[in-house]
Amino acid sequence: MPIFNDTKVAFADKTDAQLRKAYWMFKMIEQPALTNIGTSLLNFTVHNNFPFVNGIVKNTLFEQFVGGETREESMKAVKQLFKRGVGSIFDYSIEGKEDEKTFDAVCQEIKDIIKFSVGNSAIPFIVFKPTAFGRIDLYETVGKKLELTSSQTEEWARVVKRFDEVCKLCYENDKKVMIDAEESWMQDAADQLCEEMMEKYNQQKPIVWNTIQMYRTHRLEYMEANLHRAREKNYFIGYKIVRGAYMEKERARAAEKGYPDPIQPNKDASDTNYNAGIDFVMNHLDKVSAFFGTHNEVSSELVMDKMKAKNLENGHPNIYFGQLYGMSDNISFYLSDKGYNVAKYLPYGPVKDVVPYLTRRARENTSVAGQTGRELGLIKKELDRRRK
Repeated sequence: MPIFNDTKVAFADKTDAQLRKAYWMFKMIEQPALTNIGTSLLNFTVHNNFPFVNGIVKNTLFEQFVGGETREESMKAVKQLFKRGVGSIFDYSIEGKEDEKTFDAVCQEIKDIIKFSVGNSAIPFIVFKPTAFGRIDLYETVGKKLELTSSQTEEWARVVKRFDEVCKLCYENDKKVMIDAEESWMQDAADQLCEEMMEKYNQQKPIVWNTIQMYRTHRLEYMEANLHRAREKNYFIGYKIVRGAYMEKERARAAEKGYPDPIQPNKDASDTNYNAGIDFVMNHLDKVSAFFGTHNEVSSELVMDKMKAKNLENGHPNIYFGQLYGMSDNISFYLSDKGYNVAKYLPYGPVKDVVPYLTRRARENTSVAGQTGRELGLIKKELDRRRK
């Protein structure tokens, strides 16, 4: 009997009407052609300020996957989740902008989140994307160790300054900060910055956490090398362990530019690598903490089994589980009900700015085999249970 099948626990906070609306949305996302047409149309209408679109989005996709347009508006979701033992990670979901004014504004927003969350255990992590603080092309240039122009040198110094300001503020306020992973061609520079921030601010405990995408090749080797460095430099490591979300883009770019595909050859290989990442963490808990970001039930149960085998308490401070808001509630609320550390990524932001995030997530869900169908099956099961 699967342990994550208790829909009564998973959907205890949802009304029948909310479940039916969620079922309709996941049913739409399940159709790749419909999703591609719908997301393109949605981006177009929002970008061109079509009337009534904001209201439609707020009453559908926002309600399911987003906390609100502001932190204050999102606190309703934060409080509801925390009543059931699930934390929230504010995800300021502004994507696709590459100007210095926006980078500074997002950095300030992240610092405001830190101040907003001080003393609130319902918000255990801060998070930001590297490309929210700098251009992806600049990360690629730095990662390749190419010579920078004087203007690029100044630009990179501003990126480093934004990283440092956020990590320093988290350190001063005892808040953990996760730095998301993105495309492989910019990740070397982001990893380097994460390591520098860890060495600076993780001397007593893991404040800065990097993200490791296990659908990529050579990530275990990177984790081993970073552990060796952490032992030499005497700092702690925090990792968010995920599979990854850019597979089609990564494969297409590798084929176009003629370099080796950086993604595992198939899903089984990705799953094997993810499970090896679990083993790595479990074998080095003296130095490594992990946030296992996964909607995979098998991986979640594997972490639980390994914790039990090592006689670790369910709420061990080095181990967290995480899912996206509006998804995999069967995993999140089962874990929280059993006393594990769980937190949901809770996106927020103005409708126009968050729609690119929402449409990207919709396409990702469509491309992950079985994920949307599992959500539909769980919702249908709960609606059937309530009718009996």
